[in-house]
Formats: sequence, C-alpha cells, structure tokens
Amino acid sequence: MPSDCISFKETNYFSDLICDYLDEKSELDMLYNRFPKMENFSAQIKEKSESFQNENRQILERVLLKQYHDSDASLLTHEHITSLSNSNTFTITTGHQLNLFTGPLYFLFKIISVINLTKQLKAKYSNYNFVPVYWMATEDHDFEEINYFNFKGKKVTWSRNSGGAVGHFETSGLDEVAKVFASQLGQTENAKQLVSLFKKAYYEHENLADATRFLANALFGHYGLVIIDADDPELKKVFGPFMKRELMESVAHRQVLDTNSKIEKLNYKVQVSPRAINLFYLSESQRERIVKEGEHYRVLNTSTVWNKEELLDLLQNHPERFSPNVIMRPLYQEVILPNLCYIGGGGELAYWLQLKSFFDAEQVPFPMLLLRNSALLISEKQLARMEKLHLTLSDLFLDQEQLIKVQTKKLSDFKIDFDDQKAHLKKQFEALYQLAEKTDKSFIGAVGAQERKQIKGLEHLEKRLLKAQKRKLSEQLDRVKSLHYELFPNGSLQERQTNFSEFYLEYGESLIPKLMEELEPLKGEFLIIEL
Repeated sequence: MPSDCISFKETNYFSDLICDYLDEKSELDMLYNRFPKMENFSAQIKEKSESFQNENRQILERVLLKQYHDSDASLLTHEHITSLSNSNTFTITTGHQLNLFTGPLYFLFKIISVINLTKQLKAKYSNYNFVPVYWMATEDHDFEEINYFNFKGKKVTWSRNSGGAVGHFETSGLDEVAKVFASQLGQTENAKQLVSLFKKAYYEHENLADATRFLANALFGHYGLVIIDADDPELKKVFGPFMKRELMESVAHRQVLDTNSKIEKLNYKVQVSPRAINLFYLSESQRERIVKEGEHYRVLNTSTVWNKEELLDLLQNHPERFSPNVIMRPLYQEVILPNLCYIGGGGELAYWLQLKSFFDAEQVPFPMLLLRNSALLISEKQLARMEKLHLTLSDLFLDQEQLIKVQTKKLSDFKIDFDDQKAHLKKQFEALYQLAEKTDKSFIGAVGAQERKQIKGLEHLEKRLLKAQKRKLSEQLDRVKSLHYELFPNGSLQERQTNFSEFYLEYGESLIPKLMEELEPLKGEFLIIEL
C-alpha cells in the first residue's frame, strides 16, 4: 500500500476546535491572524519585517553562536544561525519538552514539519531565507511529564528528585537507565547505534538542556535545524519591557479572559486559564509563581517578598530570574525570533488560539498556526495482517470496543443487528397508536410502554447474539485486537505513545529520511505511512 491519508476529523483523536480551525470555520477568524497557506506567507513576511528590530537579530545570532560553541554543528546549521542577522531571514518554529530520549514519536514529526516547511518556503520565496527552529522547553518544571519514554509497551524511567527548571537538571544517574534500555534492545547494529546515541547524549553532557541539544542535533543537525535555549540573560533582557508590563498591568490576564469567554460561548473547551501574573521566579532549585499581595509581590511557597521598586530593580538587573508561563511563553518566542509560523500539536494550537488579542494588545505580530504532521507508521507485515483480517483504514481508527463490534458483524455469516425487526415492530405499533386515538386516549401510554418493552427485548437479544458470535469468532478477533494494540498502544495514537527507538531498531538510518520524504506540512491530513 502506498502512503495514504484520512482527515483529522475522521481519526476521532482531535478536538472540535482543531477540526473546525482546519476547516477554517468563520466563527474562529477572530482567534488567529492568517491561515497557514503558502500564498499567505507573503503578507506574514511583510508584517514581521516591519516590526522586528535588527538589534534583536544581532543579539539572537550572538546567543545562538554561544550556545553552539561546544556543539558539533553542521555547516548548514551554522549558516542558518549567521543568516539570522540579515533582515531577509525568518524562522519557522516548533517547541517541545526535554523528554527523555525525545519522548513520544511526534517529537520527530514536529521537527520534520518545520524543516520541510522551510524548504517549501525557500522554493516559493527565493529572495528570503527560512530557518527551522526547535525551541527547547528548558524552563519547564514538570519533571514527571518528561522523565520516561515508552519502549515496546514498557516505561524506561529516570528517577531523581525534582525541583527548578528541568534544563538545569544534572544528568547523573542516567547510567542505570542506559543499562535497562540496552538490555531490551538486543545486539543488532541498529541497537548498538541507539545505545551509543543515548550514552553520548546523557553521559557526555552535564545537564538535560545540553543533552537534549546534542540529541536533536545528532538526529537533525545535517538538515540545518537550529536549537534554541531561551533561558538566557540576553534574550530575557530583550523581553524585559513585556515582563514589566505583565507585572504592573496584568495585560495577559485581561485579554485572555475576554478571549476565553468568547471561546466558551462557541461551545469549545478552554485549554488554559491566565493568572493575574503569568511569570515564575526562577532559581537553581525552584520555579515558583509570582503573586501580588496588596502593595507587595511574593514568590509563592517561599518567604521571598519585594515591594514594587525592588521587583523592578531585580527585573532590570537579573531578567534571567523571571520565567514566562504557558500564557507568556508564546509572546516571548515571537519577541526574540523573527518568526512567521508556529507548528504544534492540537493541544498547543488550542492554547495559542486563546492569545491573539493578547498579542494585539502588546503590538506583536501573531504568527501563523500550523498543526504538525501526524502519522501512523505501519510495517509491511502489519499491512499484510490488516488486509488478511479485512480491516480498512477507517476501521483502524475506531476504539477497540467499537472495532470488535464492527468486525464481529463483518465476519458473521448472518446479520446480527435486529434493525429490520425493530422497524417492523414500530410499524405494528403505529396501528395500535391510531386505534388508541380513536377509542381511549388514556390507552396511548400503555401502548408506548409496551412498545418500549418489546424494543428493549429485541436489543437484549441483539446483545446476547453479538456476545455469542464474539465467543465463536474469538480466535480471529484476538488477532484484530493484537494488531490494533500494536498500532494504537494503550488505545491512543501511536505517535503519542511510542518512542522513535522502536522504529530505529528496525529501520535504522533510513527512518528519518523516509519520514522527511513522506511528511507534508501543509497537506492538512493525517498520514498512514508504510515503512
């Protein structure tokens, strides 16, 4: 089977908000700037050009060169970094947590989407340069979300005390994780390469930020990917005026609350809620919220307190101690990068769609929002099993209970549902209702009760027949369950559960080039890729 696709809506794994956004429903126009189409990038380039300061370009280039000082950057990555000082260079960005060994498979999909889009833009707008950027979420503090990855249905976990920004975490203790991982891989050449990659990332780098930069660079550096750690004093200083307004005026709180009420009126779920102050105080051992109490400001869960003048003085002299939360981080990104488009998952785009009015208030251009590529990777053997079991692509995206019900009916030699009998029964009761109308209207309730009882009886028999057929066809249905679990582990999308190492173990260095070839960022559909 050549690679195929279905709509995101058909997968049943994406929210109504995201599906309606992809359909460009007019009621959502207020939540974004421009829809990500190739022809719309011209206006986005013009708008960003007019607002982005050249001084910020020089700072960005300097910081990135410093961060890559000890990295084995490719020539293309180096060219991309130095090009950022030019006014005709723009970025396409994705962001991700510092998950252990990249975490779920969609880490690869995000970055490939970014790289492929920059190539397409260069082909269309040859007078400009486009740089693919991976924004590392080094200031995140939810260690429990990133301290593991799944391999063949089991968690490979890093246990340690947490506290502060995860990018600062020392990588000591990961030797035990490497041993556990290696014991599950076997002794093939691809297995040895995976163990080597893990060890080089986590043994030869002191903290999680450096280890993740090495890993992403090892996988994508030769494609020119630029990796940025925004936990930097110079970059924070550029963002200083926006953090000052957040502390003094609570701009985000007011704007995002107003947008949230509009989203709720459209019957969509709100992804995040703003706080009065959307900044954390950051130190080596903690990342805690800043709250205002009367005329003073305090770091939550600590005894640290400032008055207004002390807080602003600290912001001026040590901007690196302030960390944006999920509401402020997108603004930070767009202030320090000459960015045109952010590529993210459904959950990410849902909270970005809450921020347009906030960006407008801060007079920062709102980037295009592109749903990252999503794909189901299926092997030749799995495809053969799927065809042997008479499974269609649509069948695969049903939850397992629905799938087994559909397959039971499909495999049975006779019709299981009693729809015809129910229709016949309803027709018979129509005559009884007419009789009741003509004779005694009080009789109508009794007729209705009898109808419901008999329909319920047929439904009960239908369930018993289905259950009996499931037992009779158990061997074939078990094969269906087994394949479904392989492709949708834990009842979820493969890309949200499985680590890239499972596929690398099988396909080695051909895996990423294959994905680069198949993933089309502007296609707007969920892909099924045969490996």
